[in-house]
Amino acid sequence: MALTPSTMLPLGTLAPDFYLPDVLSGQTISLANFADKKVLVVIFLSRHCPFVQHIKFQLAKLGQDYKNKNVGIVAISSNDINTHPDDAPELLKDFAQEIDLSYPLLYDESQKVAKDFFAACTPDFFVFNANRKLAYRGQLDNSRPKNGLPVTGQDLRKAINYVLADEQITWEQKPSIGCNIKWKSGNEPVYYQVPVTVG
Repeated sequence: MALTPSTMLPLGTLAPDFYLPDVLSGQTISLANFADKKVLVVIFLSRHCPFVQHIKFQLAKLGQDYKNKNVGIVAISSNDINTHPDDAPELLKDFAQEIDLSYPLLYDESQKVAKDFFAACTPDFFVFNANRKLAYRGQLDNSRPKNGLPVTGQDLRKAINYVLADEQITWEQKPSIGCNIKWKSGNEPVYYQVPVTVG
């Protein structure tokens, strides 16, 4: 496992479109499915990653807590299942059912969507405003496996609430840290091959 931070995609970046299958419903989900939502949260995750396992119930709680608010949430898994079969769609479905996930979990077989978002790690979080411009990217909170801090989701929740209230996010955004996305051989993006600068 390579410990990897978010790339910290420039704020204001437009949300890339995507057309991916939901492992729960089998339906194809795209950006247009969330057109009526003021806020869109995109989460890159994997089933096997200990950093995701550490926060999995908070991921489910996010869905429940924002279910009746003007927020769309979608999770995406992009790992190479040839090297990491635990992230295969049928096992992702088991994972989603285990934690009672209330939003779509999509499978990005080609890894194109992960590249389009400049996603680098699991978990990786992106919050877009009503114009689908990036308002927040980075960590869920300060909790990490074995650091003893509670999993609260406070950083991500604060960002979502600010965007909902049309308030400007002015505080420092800290990168998420997690397992690197498991790229297919020869498919590693350039931004992953060079040292990532965070700041």
